[in-house]
Amino acid sequence: MRKKWVSISIITALLSTGALAQNKEPTRYDRALAAGYKAQFICSGLWNGGKSLANIKTDELTGIYSRIAAIVPLLNEEVDETERQVRVRFADDAPPRMAIWNRKTGCTSMPIGFEAVKTGGQVKLAEAFDQRLWPMGDASATATKPPSPTLVEISDKAFDGRSYGPGSKTSAVLIIHQGKIVSERYRSGHDLHTGQRTWSVAKSIAGTLVGHAVQNGMADVHAPNRIPQWQKFADGRAAITIDQLLRMSSGLFSDTAGNRTDPIYMGGTSISERTTSWPLLYAPGSRFRYANNDTMLAILAVQAQYRQNSKLDKSTAGQDDFRPYDFFQKLGMTRTYAETDWQDNYVLSSQVWTTARDLGRLGMLYLNNGIWNGEQLIPENWREYVSIPSGPQPKGRNFGYGASFWLMNQSEGIPADTFAGFGNRGQYLVIIPSMDIVIIRRGYDTRTTRFDIEALTKAIVAEFKS
Repeated sequence: MRKKWVSISIITALLSTGALAQNKEPTRYDRALAAGYKAQFICSGLWNGGKSLANIKTDELTGIYSRIAAIVPLLNEEVDETERQVRVRFADDAPPRMAIWNRKTGCTSMPIGFEAVKTGGQVKLAEAFDQRLWPMGDASATATKPPSPTLVEISDKAFDGRSYGPGSKTSAVLIIHQGKIVSERYRSGHDLHTGQRTWSVAKSIAGTLVGHAVQNGMADVHAPNRIPQWQKFADGRAAITIDQLLRMSSGLFSDTAGNRTDPIYMGGTSISERTTSWPLLYAPGSRFRYANNDTMLAILAVQAQYRQNSKLDKSTAGQDDFRPYDFFQKLGMTRTYAETDWQDNYVLSSQVWTTARDLGRLGMLYLNNGIWNGEQLIPENWREYVSIPSGPQPKGRNFGYGASFWLMNQSEGIPADTFAGFGNRGQYLVIIPSMDIVIIRRGYDTRTTRFDIEALTKAIVAEFKS
C-alpha cells in the first residue's frame, strides 16, 4: 500500500488553506467530484500508464478543471496495490470515492456512495508484444538510416516550451514514415511504454471502433439508431443516426461547449443514464455542435444495433462484437485501455489511455486502408469516410470536421488529405496519407499554454518535401 488514509476533517483542511476563492467552503458535490477525479487519474496513471505517483500528481493532477483544481491537492489517497484500487475520501461521514482497475478496460470510477469490496486481487496484466517485430511489437521499429538533423531539431523544438507554444509541456513526439519510426523523443520520466490519457483523441478511436463494427456487419451508420431510451412513440431522437453522432450533428441540446459531462467523468454517473436525457433542439444533421455526449451515444447506438442483429441471427447470440480490447490486441496496441463506467458503457469520448507508439499503430492502420496483418479490420473506404466533411462544419476554426476526426484541409503547407485526432492538454494524432506519415504529439498543456500542432505539422511536411 503506497499511502494510508490519515483521518482529518476535510472541510477544515479545505478552509484553512486559503486556496479556495474567497475562503468559501466547496460544495459537498464538488468535493465528491474532486475525489472521484483524483481516484480515477491515480488509478489509471499507475496501472494503465505505468507512471509513478509523484509524476501523476505533477502531470495529471495539475492544470485541471477550475471547479476542482483547488480541492484535489487537499484530498488524501489510499492506494491498494494488491486489489489495484484507489480510494479518496471527500467527507468524514461518507464512503470514499473509488476507482478499480482491471486488465482489459483499465480503471472504473465507482458511483458516489459505493462501499469498498474485495476482488481477490487483479495483478494479472495484459499480454505485451514487446519482443515482436514492429509494428506488432517494438523490435526493429526504427528506420535503417538515422533521422535528418533538421527532423531531430524539429522534434527537439517541440520540447522547448517556446517554439510551438509558450509554456507548452510536451511529453512525447513520434514521427512514422513509410511504416518506420524516423524520430522519437520523450520527456524525462516517460518512455515508449508510458501511457497517457488521450482525452478527445478517444473520439477518433471511437470512430475507428465503429468502423470495425461496420466491417463485421454489425452496424449501419446511416440507419436510425436503436438506443432503447429513445424508442418510445413521438421521440424524435430515434431518427438520429450514428453518422450524425460521429459528425457532431445530432441536434441535441448541449449545456456547455463540448458537454463537459462532469457527472460521468468524475461523478460516477452512467452513460446510459446521463447522455440519453438531453432533448432534441434542431433537426438531426443540420448543425455542428462539438459534444462528448454524441460520441458516447454513437457507441451506445452501435451496441444497440448489435443486440438487434443478435436477435435476428441466433448464431451470433451471446457474442459481443464491441470489444475494444480484442481490436487493440489485433493491432499490437497492448498498452491501450478503453475505460468504462460502472455499468460497462465505454467512455470513448475521452477515457482511453495509450502510448505514443500505440497511437502510431492506429495511424498506420489508416495508411494501410484498414488492413492489418492481412485482415481488413475497418472498411477499405473508412479513411475516406472519416475524413470527408459531409456534415455541417464548425464555424470560426482553422479545421474542418469529418466523422470523429478533425480535418487539416484548410492549412497552407499541409496536404489537403491530412486528418487528425485532437485531444485536451495537447494530445494529437496526425495522419497524412499522401505522404505516408503519422505524427504523434503528447503533452500536459493547459488552456493558457496551448501547443501549435499546425506549425509542427507544417515543419515536418516541409522537411519531407525538401
